[in-house]
Amino acid sequence: MKIRTFIAAALGAILVAAGAFLLPAVASAGTATHTLSFLSVEKGSVALSKTMLAQQDTDTSKGKVIGYDELYLAITSNTTANGWVTLDVDGGFIYGTFSVNLKTGAITNGKVTGGARAFKGITGTFTAKDVSSTKTAIVLTYHS
Repeated sequence: MKIRTFIAAALGAILVAAGAFLLPAVASAGTATHTLSFLSVEKGSVALSKTMLAQQDTDTSKGKVIGYDELYLAITSNTTANGWVTLDVDGGFIYGTFSVNLKTGAITNGKVTGGARAFKGITGTFTAKDVSSTKTAIVLTYHS
């Protein structure tokens, strides 16, 4: 299983993208849509049990560290896992959920579910695509 890769991709995608570009978006009045793109680079992972995994990633944009993300993955079957991610960036936290196909590593159903501080109340979606065994490209779109 390539659990660390899809965990990193999902979490990184949500949180890192938000960190580099969210502050101007949060400051604007009304509902606005923002798209963030970044790389999530896995730094460590651990099997908490037979069905629970955790991962820590560093998120970068244009070669600069913009934040960090934590992933939590619950294996629900031989082929599926549910994931939760928290992105820690300038301005606060961004939270999200996703699904993982354990056979292919594909991340689907990436959802931004909220945040804290500057990101309170945001919603949106994200996609994640493996670039290498430890790097995932994330595209996050959120509404403030």
